[in-house]
Amino acid sequence: MKIAVFGTGNVGDTIGSKLVELGHPVMMGSRTNDNEKAKAFVAKHNGKASAGTFADAAAFGEIVFNCTAGMGSIEALKLAGEKNLDGKVIVDLANSLDFSKGMPPSLAIVNTNSLGEEIQRTFPKTLVVKALNTMWCGLMVNPAMINGGDHNTFICGNEATAKEKVKELLKSFGWLEKNILDLGDITKARGTEMYLPLWLSIYGATNNGAFNIRIVS
Repeated sequence: MKIAVFGTGNVGDTIGSKLVELGHPVMMGSRTNDNEKAKAFVAKHNGKASAGTFADAAAFGEIVFNCTAGMGSIEALKLAGEKNLDGKVIVDLANSLDFSKGMPPSLAIVNTNSLGEEIQRTFPKTLVVKALNTMWCGLMVNPAMINGGDHNTFICGNEATAKEKVKELLKSFGWLEKNILDLGDITKARGTEMYLPLWLSIYGATNNGAFNIRIVS
């Protein structure tokens, strides 16, 4: 499956690298077609990946992973071009972390809205699925790193078929089906995004990003 990965930071590199490892053709998208981090990503994968603008990547991919910084996600998707995104699943990993007042960041979109909803509202012909935004990127693609892989990840979105496609990709990353919890429609992204301040506090207290949520009952 051809997959576009938006964002050249640690999350985009980690997700893109795992997808290449799994045999998917991957194009990393950024603002320009000569982004140095994107070129390094391509070089690292010996011709098994490519890079281009957001528009190039959106046109290429059957599925789009949004790994951009949340404050710039809407703009990046607009640069991709609505026609290039129409009908496609957008897997939204981003959080609207606002660093304008220093650390710790606050959430720019919160309570009665979420970044996932904003993306779905701005691009109504896409199928947005919020996923993997509640953990460090190393765990996203290697859940077995902690507790034998027995911990939870969450998805939400308005279209069941889109969520099933994302589930299959998550399972290919190593997530057990029993640990992928479908929270419901895209409004449920409010809760997963609002977890980020707690995640950051735990990270600050432990100086360790390799932790996650496990639902027990």
